[in-house]
Amino acid sequence: MTREERVRAALEGKEVDHVPVAAWMHLSEFDQDPISLAEAEVELTEKYDFDYIKMMPFGLYSTQDFGNQITIYCDPYKEPIVKRFAIQAPADYDTLKAIPAIMGTYGKQFEFARELSKRRTPGTPIIQTIFSPFSTLKKMAGDRLLTDMINFPEAVHHALAAITATTIDFVHYNIDAGVDGFFFATQNASRNVMNLKEFEEFGEFYDLQVINSYVKKTWFNPAHIHGNDVYFNEIAEYPINCINWHDRHTWPSLKEARELTDKCLLAGIKSAPYFVDGVLQYDDIILNGTPEEITAHVKDAINQVEGRGLILGPGCVVNPKAPEENLLALRKAVEL
Repeated sequence: MTREERVRAALEGKEVDHVPVAAWMHLSEFDQDPISLAEAEVELTEKYDFDYIKMMPFGLYSTQDFGNQITIYCDPYKEPIVKRFAIQAPADYDTLKAIPAIMGTYGKQFEFARELSKRRTPGTPIIQTIFSPFSTLKKMAGDRLLTDMINFPEAVHHALAAITATTIDFVHYNIDAGVDGFFFATQNASRNVMNLKEFEEFGEFYDLQVINSYVKKTWFNPAHIHGNDVYFNEIAEYPINCINWHDRHTWPSLKEARELTDKCLLAGIKSAPYFVDGVLQYDDIILNGTPEEITAHVKDAINQVEGRGLILGPGCVVNPKAPEENLLALRKAVEL
């Protein structure tokens, strides 16, 4: 099977010659230059013979053009951080306006998609990373958003509408650039962030507008649910064909998820970041495990769903310090 045939078969729950697999990580040394990032993504994919490319624009890209001030290091082990939030007061939400997603930092990610589409090995699926509108706004406001949405809901809705329109514009440009789908990442579909009513009002309402703008035009469309105690069933009802979440850290497990939905599951690899006293840490088998442990880990994931309807990938993101031998072991494990 080709890479595309393998991924398409997994999405449809059909038999595959081996379970599709890929790992992704932040490429902070390259992610400020579209061509360099595209080249780095292709190099990573071909070095380990991965089956698809989950594109890795830097995590704050959707905020900079709206006014976030960002410190950028271009260091392979140091990701960009917010220096000053765009939202400093409730009135700032009302100043946000939809912007053309072909200019500024958004435009650089469109160029990244176009360059990657040209450079990838033919038949290698590529999916662009986009964030839920609420996730983008929280990166622009910080934790104050969680109280502002209660105290100033109209202002927050105004901002979310502007971000939604911009994200949809960005989607259209990426489809033109040749991506095969979108990795829709939500960082607020969690009971630790908001209750179900709040999620439906401030999350789902805008999520669906974005997702509906591309699902009939693309074929590989996972949704990523970040964090613990997640709204798995609610996201599973979205019109996406694949679900990614921290399956090794929170409910449901792969086996439990298969009982809840017949959609493809993109999961299985224990790799997720977390903060301890403000310091980023990773619970990551690809970083800290042995090749033998990784092989057993992969086999366990495959066995949980009997090898059907599964695409192997990290629950969140692999540490860029992960050793080469472990990434090789991950790829080899699906054929043992």
